[in-house]
Amino acid sequence: MQDNKNKFVNNKPECMMAASLLRRDKRATATKLKADLNRTDNSTGLQQLQELLDVVLNPEKPASDTEALDWCKCLIAGGEGFEDFCKTVRSYDNATLCGLVWTANFVAYRCRTCGISPCMSLCAECFNNGDHTSHDFNMFRSQAGGACDCGDGNVMRDSGFCRRHRLKTGENVPSIPCDLLLMSEMVLPRFILFIIQYLRDGYVEQDSSTERDLQKVLQQLEPQISFLEELTKMGGAMRTVLTKILTNQQAFMDLSMGQEDNLYAKKNYEKYLSALKNSGLVSVEEKTLGAAEVTDGADGGAGAVVLMGKTISPEDQDGGQSVGQRKRVKLSSNTKDPCIIESLKHKCFLEELLFWTIKYEFPQKMVTFLLNMLPDQDYKITFTKTFVQHYAFIMKTLMKSHESDTMSNRIVHISVQLFSNEELARHMTEECQLLDIMVTVLLYMMESCLIKSELQDEENNRHVVVNCSEALLKNNTYWPLVSDFINILSHQSVAKKFLEDHSLLMLWMSFVSFFQGMNLNKRELNEHVEFESQTYYAAFAAELEACAQPMWGLLTHCKVKETQEYTKTVVRYCLETLQIWFDAIGFIDEPASNQVTFHLPLHRYYAMFLSRAVKCQGLDLDSLLPDQEMLMKIMVHPLQIQASLSEIHSNMWVRNGLQIKGQAMTYVQSHFCNSMIDPDIYLLQVCASRLDPDYFISSVFERFKVVDLLTMASQHQNAVLDSEQERPMLEGALTFLVILTSLRIHLGKFYERILRAEMVSQLCMNDRTHSALLDLIPENPNPKSGVVPGSCSFEDMLSAVADFKAPVFEPGGSMQQGMYTPKAEVWEKEFDPIMVVLRTVYRRDVQSAMDRYSAFLKQYGIHTGNPWPPYKERTPLHPCYKGLTRLLHCKTLHIVIFTLLYKIWMDHPNMSEHVLCMVLYLIELGLDNQLQENKEDEVRSIDEHCHDSWFPGTNLLSNLHHVINFVRVRVPETAPEVKREPPPSTIHFILFFSFQNLREAQVFSLVAERRRKFQEIINRSNTEATQVVRPKSSSTRWVPPGTPPQLVTEILEIRESMLSLLIKLHQKMSSKQNSLSASWLDDADTGRLAHGDGITAIERILSKAAARSCQIKRSIQDVCGKLFPPVLPKKSSPADKKTMDKEERRQRARERQKKLLAEFASRQKSFMETAMDVESPEAEAAMDLGSSEVMESETHYDCVICGQSGPSTEDRPTGLVVLLQATSVLGHRCKSKEPKNLPTSDEEHIYSADTCGVAHDVRLTLMQQFFKDSSCLQSVSIGWDGGVYVQTCGHTLHIDCHKSYMESLRNDQVLQGFSVDKGEFTCPLCRQFANSVLPCRPGRAADAASWHTPTSKKTTVLVKEVDDLQERLALFPVSFSTESNLSKEMELVIKDIKNTTQKKYMDYGKNPGSPDNDFLFMYSVARTNLELELVHRGGNLCSGGASAAAKRSCLNQLFHVLAMHMRLYSIDSAYNPWTRLTQISQRPADENHVLCHLKSQNLFICHSLYFFLQSLHVEHFTCVVKMLYNLQFTQGLAAMSTKFSSEERQARMMSGALAKNTAISEKSCEVLLSHVISELSKENRVYNVNPEETAMLSSSVWSPQSVEISLQQFCLPFLRLSCLLQHHLYGDSLTGCLEEEEFSSLAVCLGLLPSSPQPSNAMHSASCLEWPVSAFDLVSQWCAEVTGLSQMQAEQTLTLLVQDPQWAAPRLLQLPDNYNIIFQYYHRKACTVCKKVPKDPALCLVCGAFVCLKGVCCKQQGICECVLHSQHCGAAAGIFLLINASVIIIIRGHRFCLWGSIYLDAHGEEDRDLRRGKPLFLCEERYRVLEQQWVSHTFDHINKRWGPHYNGL
Repeated sequence: MQDNKNKFVNNKPECMMAASLLRRDKRATATKLKADLNRTDNSTGLQQLQELLDVVLNPEKPASDTEALDWCKCLIAGGEGFEDFCKTVRSYDNATLCGLVWTANFVAYRCRTCGISPCMSLCAECFNNGDHTSHDFNMFRSQAGGACDCGDGNVMRDSGFCRRHRLKTGENVPSIPCDLLLMSEMVLPRFILFIIQYLRDGYVEQDSSTERDLQKVLQQLEPQISFLEELTKMGGAMRTVLTKILTNQQAFMDLSMGQEDNLYAKKNYEKYLSALKNSGLVSVEEKTLGAAEVTDGADGGAGAVVLMGKTISPEDQDGGQSVGQRKRVKLSSNTKDPCIIESLKHKCFLEELLFWTIKYEFPQKMVTFLLNMLPDQDYKITFTKTFVQHYAFIMKTLMKSHESDTMSNRIVHISVQLFSNEELARHMTEECQLLDIMVTVLLYMMESCLIKSELQDEENNRHVVVNCSEALLKNNTYWPLVSDFINILSHQSVAKKFLEDHSLLMLWMSFVSFFQGMNLNKRELNEHVEFESQTYYAAFAAELEACAQPMWGLLTHCKVKETQEYTKTVVRYCLETLQIWFDAIGFIDEPASNQVTFHLPLHRYYAMFLSRAVKCQGLDLDSLLPDQEMLMKIMVHPLQIQASLSEIHSNMWVRNGLQIKGQAMTYVQSHFCNSMIDPDIYLLQVCASRLDPDYFISSVFERFKVVDLLTMASQHQNAVLDSEQERPMLEGALTFLVILTSLRIHLGKFYERILRAEMVSQLCMNDRTHSALLDLIPENPNPKSGVVPGSCSFEDMLSAVADFKAPVFEPGGSMQQGMYTPKAEVWEKEFDPIMVVLRTVYRRDVQSAMDRYSAFLKQYGIHTGNPWPPYKERTPLHPCYKGLTRLLHCKTLHIVIFTLLYKIWMDHPNMSEHVLCMVLYLIELGLDNQLQENKEDEVRSIDEHCHDSWFPGTNLLSNLHHVINFVRVRVPETAPEVKREPPPSTIHFILFFSFQNLREAQVFSLVAERRRKFQEIINRSNTEATQVVRPKSSSTRWVPPGTPPQLVTEILEIRESMLSLLIKLHQKMSSKQNSLSASWLDDADTGRLAHGDGITAIERILSKAAARSCQIKRSIQDVCGKLFPPVLPKKSSPADKKTMDKEERRQRARERQKKLLAEFASRQKSFMETAMDVESPEAEAAMDLGSSEVMESETHYDCVICGQSGPSTEDRPTGLVVLLQATSVLGHRCKSKEPKNLPTSDEEHIYSADTCGVAHDVRLTLMQQFFKDSSCLQSVSIGWDGGVYVQTCGHTLHIDCHKSYMESLRNDQVLQGFSVDKGEFTCPLCRQFANSVLPCRPGRAADAASWHTPTSKKTTVLVKEVDDLQERLALFPVSFSTESNLSKEMELVIKDIKNTTQKKYMDYGKNPGSPDNDFLFMYSVARTNLELELVHRGGNLCSGGASAAAKRSCLNQLFHVLAMHMRLYSIDSAYNPWTRLTQISQRPADENHVLCHLKSQNLFICHSLYFFLQSLHVEHFTCVVKMLYNLQFTQGLAAMSTKFSSEERQARMMSGALAKNTAISEKSCEVLLSHVISELSKENRVYNVNPEETAMLSSSVWSPQSVEISLQQFCLPFLRLSCLLQHHLYGDSLTGCLEEEEFSSLAVCLGLLPSSPQPSNAMHSASCLEWPVSAFDLVSQWCAEVTGLSQMQAEQTLTLLVQDPQWAAPRLLQLPDNYNIIFQYYHRKACTVCKKVPKDPALCLVCGAFVCLKGVCCKQQGICECVLHSQHCGAAAGIFLLINASVIIIIRGHRFCLWGSIYLDAHGEEDRDLRRGKPLFLCEERYRVLEQQWVSHTFDHINKRWGPHYNGL
């Protein structure tokens, strides 16, 4: 390549000049060239520049060579620095639009209040700088990328612009100097050509190229394209230059072909031409092939489309037989724009750049560059034209792409910016045939995956449908193109163009017909389908997106009378296309059995345009309807779907697998229902209102396959249904008829009424969250918004029908969201079970709605039994649809009703309460919707149906009381009717028989007559008519030839009317003999009848009928009169009795069940309170281990595994189920009670120096500098961070039982959430999480008693006894010579305790693993547990009694285990702390040992206990406490004295010295304080630290009260811990007290004070002192230890001396109220470790650390940052807020769980992953619960869904 280059350079001698320029400094060259070009004669400069560029921008160099880029930057800047040049150009930016382009995952905003286009979006900066207060906005993560529309008045309202774009900035910008961009104009055309040549060169033919090759080219070009992107960001001035270059046709012609003698450029140009060759819609080969076949295409009504095989082989000349072969759409010869089909021709750089962008499958950088240019208006228009011109090519590339998802997103990223602008879209439609192009491209796309339809006539079907299993449909590849089409149809001007263009409409209808009948289901009758196809997802998505959404788009523009013509046109074409479809599938009049398709978009287009025509445009329905024959055809398929829904729910399609249920559910699901089931029902309503009602009703029962069931006989044969399917199918048919006659969605209801009904039906099924409700209410076709079209907003409607239930947190841990629940009046007046049935996806929701309705009725005392669905009166029908009421007034329906009432009364099989309910509903609908027909019609109809002798007329009211005497039925020979005797009167019999004979003839002619009537309409031959005979009446069954002849004809005596049957049913249901008295009607209260059961329903019907007709009223009274005493058919009286017995038995059974359930519930409750009690302090513990009473014998324990009860023994120890967990909660305590604030700006920080853990670490480090290590370790507390907390559920088990239990868990593979290998398990009884068993020490009651023996020994005696005890134990550390099972288990528990926390939290000494370290750790475990119990009790012991934490406490057992372990060690005894505490030492203090004065008292107390726990009596314990109190008090005095000013110290020293010799001086605070000050003043250094600081501390004078309060506060923590310890060891009860009396109360409890303390105001802390030797000597000795620290700095002495044991309760950080504050600061913040913005940022809510969740960048030794931080900050417990998801994640050890969110929206809902993007606010209650779970260590118990994190978080 290098040789080539040289050849090229050396060809021309003048290239020497370029070479010399190349050698010079770039900036100097650029300056010189710019100067040359600015001259009047600039030819030399031009020539020099071109030569330089020839060399620099030589496309044969590798693209990765950045030299060319550097040269271009210098040349464009004209010699100055590129950065400065950018700044200068930006200062001339005159753009008024923001235009910021973003890619996927960018956080943007959408404000529906400000948006004109639904696609409007704003960047965060423009959104935050605009005023959107109280607007309907949301934040969203961009999926495909987008651009900011701020400043664009076409897309959004000016009021929503931000401050910057509201000012028309262009007006005040100075004009640009002409020479500033001169170099850019010269250099950039060559630079763009340079990029294009690389793109040409990188292209290889599609078959041979792999994606990797294309990616490689793009990677190499990245710097160059980024440079272009940089240029666009310089503002309007630079964009203008770029636009000129990109759209300049001349420059393109001059440069594009390359120089003649440059072979490389020529080769590239040829590559480009070959790439262009197949860029048209029809490839070159197809064109030559198809030339011979071009037909006119205007024949055959299809007008625009002729379908034919792609290649015609000799054997299928007719073109229709090629099954499954690809079909090719032939466009009619008059297509407006042949350029759609032709190959592309490019005229400028922009066109070729877009071409390569498409060819390379829309690389992100190129897309961003092209979009960044859009603020330039000239560019926008040219680019849009270019995009439209390339539309077909985009489709072809998209279909071939392997990454169609990514490519789709990028296409929409561009197109949405272009087509959302109405002006631009209209311009493109007029100038570039945008609509033609889009429809044609969509047709071409779909025809690549057509197959032959198998609907109806499989053999001769000529219809083609899309194949849903093709990738094109399965992957939604068509989505971007359909989305663009929907987008442009949202503009009125474009939609009108579309509706006016008839050929385009016809083309669209043929596109829609590709989806008509797709994804056909055939019922499997024999065996289960092998492979369940999931293509239905694709089918439903395709119909919704490709057919329904464009339909809704068109419908929004057909709202007013002026648009009538459009509607008429669409309706006409729908009917034409439907007719073509019926012919193509070979449909005559009967649907094929066992087939169903849910996809009928043509029917739905027709239905929706009909509805709109009547509702909004005032058109007459009849003018839009076809003839009766066509209506009958149109009705068939939607009715087939309704019947199939029933079949699917009756398990008739069970062999087709679950997917068929999925289809039935999707069909009615909220996103689909208003584009599917609603139009279908409406279309059936239209057909029913215009067709003969008898025909319609009989068709319904025939489709539902229940004609055979509708017989008066008790037995029948059904050829098509199994007996268990009959009942659900009959219920389905009746429910469908009720829905059909009562639904008003398209029959005249206004949108507000519909919305209200939808909302009520959803709320009645279940309480709903706001977002769920928005989602469940069928989406209005306009983009979903808070305000629905029309005047009524969603929110207003919601507040009218529902009450808001604020979110509550249940103690069990489940977090509730804010819910809406229906108001009482809604239940009473608006609950509509029919709407609920229509809208339920799951059948259980109907039951749920009924249960809730029932609960409401009981609550308000309206009805106590099981209610029936209430009847709801309907709004009047629009006059067009009045014909629908004829359904309720037709004889066929009345015969069915009569038959069913009779069958229910006679207890025939397969009748149900639901059947009766629907029958009654139909009767009531008929009574409420009377026919207003004139008399002539009535007479004519009677004449016409004279053969129908069941009822005299069609009016329900008159037919109700018509008595039917005899009915002839066909029954099997085995039926009971056959054995019945003939009527006794022979004359009567003969009369009846002749009458019945006559009737029988008429019955059979009924079928023939009905067929004849429709034959006239249908014009079909007789042979067809006899093939399929519809049974039209339920009184007979037409017997198909060939049925086995066991059916016989029988005559039944009925003598009932519908009215009498209703009254008898009432009597039967109420189980009373005279349920309705003759005078009942006069007393009836109609208001009471609105809610109730079947009895109420019948009463309501009877009273309505009586009110409407006097004749009926008389009939009712007659029947009621005759029924008393009732005359019932003999057969049914035993049955009736049986029913009554049965009812009584049922009632008793129900009561028994209720009683049992109540008993079970109370047991469960008591168990929960005793065993599981997690958070309820009221209930007493089941087994309060802390306060074991004095018993006569050993303590007995129950094993929850084997159930045996007995003592814990050395050989078979019993253990407590415990959970050991490491904790740093105590270490996070601060002095301040107020929590720290989370930083939300760079200025705010959190410092951890003031926390308890850090303070103690500092103290230990300081001590270790000056004292012996072992002594240090015995003088401080650790475990503030990484201590071990032990808690129990209170249940015990044998340790050997536990081992076998663990073994069984290990073998059980179905484990959830815990690791058996780590010793984890759940308590076998209460299922609480645990990980160890704490052995219970065999307890002897005698010991406990001796501990409590009162003592009268003197203090000095007790001190001596303690000292002796200590020395004895120190000499003989215990060694277990014989290891019992108990001791082994104790050692194992110690091991578990050590394994619970990390090693760093155990090794504080300089020699890791030394006994001192071990001792310190063991002591810290005890200390941690005591301190935590104190925290759980609220930080004090005022409440007394057992707290919730105490119930989980196992401190008694824990202390014994720890004591046994500690006694194995011999501790450094050279320094005996007890003697320093109680005796005056003869030798000076060893400087290596920590001084008494600096020790932690709480340590002493445990220290002493470990040594002699098992033999320490309560008197010795009190003695130890007293001695330690002396020291604590002295430390308090010393600490306080450091806070005085020097004058005050002097004064106090003097005043105290005077009182020193009084009798009570040793118990006088004043005297002792004076003594401490004087002793410490002996060494000047102690008080001489920073006098200014001390002055600040002590600005206020200390009164005696403040001194006393300060001392009490200093000593209280010690007293509290001592008291708790005493409570656990000796079972002393804790008495409650007021907070101000706590000190005295505890002092009494510990024996420091006599039991009747002085009144609290006179209480002095000094009066608790009791000195074993002279107080002054002892204090002097302690003070001397401090003053003697010669080598220690004064500040350090002070630090150790001033220790403040007071810490506030642990708190999580204080968070801001609005989540957006956190989100905006942290989601773009860079990680402190890797300096990148994390993909999933997280915040620690304990310390505020910012960490990467799952970030590989911050991994250390295979552990991700969140897990690492949880180990460091919380000893493996972490609480993190995930910034991008607004949820809390808890890490506990090796497990984690999602806790939920503490931020909720205005409706009390979480927004996990910020999907809805609504403003979120802190929920204080939830945050408190989170904090409380953290402090009480109950995460493991309350949260159930744990999983292992494998260090990956």
